[in-house]
Amino acid sequence: MDITPPVAADRQLIDGYGDGGFRVSGIRYEGSVLVLPGQTIAWSVEDISNLGINDLAPVRDAAEAVGVLLLGCGKNGALIDSALRAEVREWGVVIEAMGTGAACRTYNVLLAEGRDVAAALIPME
Repeated sequence: MDITPPVAADRQLIDGYGDGGFRVSGIRYEGSVLVLPGQTIAWSVEDISNLGINDLAPVRDAAEAVGVLLLGCGKNGALIDSALRAEVREWGVVIEAMGTGAACRTYNVLLAEGRDVAAALIPME
């Protein structure tokens, strides 16, 4: 029985994660990625403690609005600097930080619900 939620063909669905990367909509990506509603791009952040506002600019500049940004912080979640959180909130985006596996699963559920969601994912190694 297939339990994959129905998602529009033009949406980016996270198919899997592990071995230092991700499989999104059938394409394998090595390293960190930003999964936006209509595209997935390589992301230079390797450690969530180094996260800055410029690292999240593609979310702000995305062609489609994003209301929730899930941060997959690796094996475990992390605390996000309150100033960074507030600045991103000014864009109309709420950040939720969690372990990468949880972020991938949550992203797919929110996407299936039709939510305006994106994910910034650091691989679990």
